[in-house]
Amino acid sequence: MPDQHQATAVSNPIIPGFHPDPTVCRVGDDYYLACSSFEYFPGVPIFHSRDLVHWTQIGNVLDRPEQLVLPLDSPSSAGVYAPTLRYHDGRFHLIVTNVSGHGNLLVTATDPAGPWSDPILLPDVPRIDPDLAWDEDGTCWCTSAGVQQVQLDPATGKVIGEPRRIWSGSPGSSYPEAPHLYHIGDYWYLLIAEGGTERGHSASIARGTSPNGPFEPCPHNPILTHRGIQHPVQNTGHADLVQGPDGSWWLVLLGVRPQGSTPGWHGLGRETFLAPVTWVDGWPVVGSPDLALPAPNWPLQPATAPARDDFDAEPLAPQWISLRDRPAELITTRERPGWLTLRARGASMDEKDVVFVGRRQQHLTCRSRALLDPAEGAGGLAVRLDERHHYEVEVTDGEVRAVARVGGLRSVLGSRPAPDGPVMLRVDIAPPQDLGLGTGPDLVTLGVEEPDGTFTALGALDGRYVSTEVAGGFTGRVIGVYAAAGTVHVDWFDYEQIG
Repeated sequence: MPDQHQATAVSNPIIPGFHPDPTVCRVGDDYYLACSSFEYFPGVPIFHSRDLVHWTQIGNVLDRPEQLVLPLDSPSSAGVYAPTLRYHDGRFHLIVTNVSGHGNLLVTATDPAGPWSDPILLPDVPRIDPDLAWDEDGTCWCTSAGVQQVQLDPATGKVIGEPRRIWSGSPGSSYPEAPHLYHIGDYWYLLIAEGGTERGHSASIARGTSPNGPFEPCPHNPILTHRGIQHPVQNTGHADLVQGPDGSWWLVLLGVRPQGSTPGWHGLGRETFLAPVTWVDGWPVVGSPDLALPAPNWPLQPATAPARDDFDAEPLAPQWISLRDRPAELITTRERPGWLTLRARGASMDEKDVVFVGRRQQHLTCRSRALLDPAEGAGGLAVRLDERHHYEVEVTDGEVRAVARVGGLRSVLGSRPAPDGPVMLRVDIAPPQDLGLGTGPDLVTLGVEEPDGTFTALGALDGRYVSTEVAGGFTGRVIGVYAAAGTVHVDWFDYEQIG
């Protein structure tokens, strides 16, 4: 299996921001990749690429209420975990776990941009992180966390036999998860994640002559980990293999980019990285997923994402996600043409009443702005990690104020009178000026921008309090607009990398 990786450098991560647990498949010259989405609706963002480097989001797999059930009382970091995307017999298959609703489920499509089928429920498939693989006679094998396997009829969701553990993973390692099974050459390869998704994360592999074992572990496991080393990318693991049209092999994986002083904090969440793979003695050897990576050996085709949304179209662009559901009576662009209308679930200003729509933060340094008309309610522009960790600049009761929620504490950082009519709210995220011991990952500044571009900061706060290392969980920051009471209209929203 040749090594045809090129010297030209490209940038990692290939899909920045909160895009964890990547799964990839190639169909002809096209690559498709999907990620976990947890408590957000629609679920499972899906991307397309022609070069493995530049990706365009083409939709979300679970974009209808009948496909994705997320109860309003389900916690953050619950919801949709770890999909596997595969192409077989003319159809795309995506198997995934919804820990807040139906459990394991399977959907299919002829076009990965959708529509995807209603889910086939899989109550007899155990645990999370399910994978699909077909052998030569068409038998479908489903392997899940704990490296348990069943034979599955993907048309009906029925399983044959009892779950059987086919590999115990590496000695002394924990959490054998995210299995993927491949038939490559003379062997079936079983790739798994180990060590949890934190700093001890890793990937290990085994091989056998049958899809259900027995499996011989690679003598060089783990084949991927950054635990215990100084590297700008940490928590590397949860990987999936793909072959390029030139015969080269690649690995997509999740990783994080901790910032600040020790112990380091990541606010963007777990991101999708790319690493080259060569083969030695029938085993994959994974190159480091460096921030500057040798490019694949075929033409690169840059993709761009729109920085501004004027809310002129229905439905919302696929980058927009909301909390757990998206009822048309609460979130719509039809009520006031050219505006996004958000209506809170109640009038109490309680967390449970908030209606939020946002997009993932994808750059370490960025600026977000929104033109908001709160005449019929209260709302604003927020940087959200979960219900208990978020910052916002909010318009309510005739004033604009910067607010921070950290755990059980809620503080007003500063305020000023609200202008008549719409107000332009702004959030800047940039590295802190003080880089000494104890420095957090970034500084989040919240305020108001005047029509002439003048910016009035109402508050600034260390970004560590909206990071996974403080809040816990599996997600990353989402920046967006919300209604906390009544009705709020948003004329436009923009997001740009700065610096």
